[in-house]
Amino acid sequence: MKFISFLWSTVAALALCALLTPTVHAADKKDSMLRHVVAFKFKASASPEGIKKVEEAFRDLKKKIPQIAHLEWGINNSPENLNKGFTHGFILSFKSEEDRSAYLPHPDHKAFGALLGPLIEDVFVIDFWAKE
Repeated sequence: MKFISFLWSTVAALALCALLTPTVHAADKKDSMLRHVVAFKFKASASPEGIKKVEEAFRDLKKKIPQIAHLEWGINNSPENLNKGFTHGFILSFKSEEDRSAYLPHPDHKAFGALLGPLIEDVFVIDFWAKE
């Protein structure tokens, strides 16, 4: 009888924990945006004209790929000197992981990669659900 009492109290405690433990569901993400952060380090041989074409082509992706909810970009100006040679940052926002999944293999994104390839020394990408 003690065992059954212990078992029921354990089940009750686990059920209470499950109710009180926050979980992330797709519905919880509806007010959040999925951020896709990209940083470029260009080759020393990349011309200013070539870099300008990359900037324009990346910006144009917003017009060509409807799944991109928002796009911001800029050139590094941090005084900390911790950029490790990465000079350009882009932040794309998506409403869902499905939208990001449509963006990644999109033909216009692939064409952009072909333009970028010969000029890029390194790229850094990180994705996250934005929190406040």
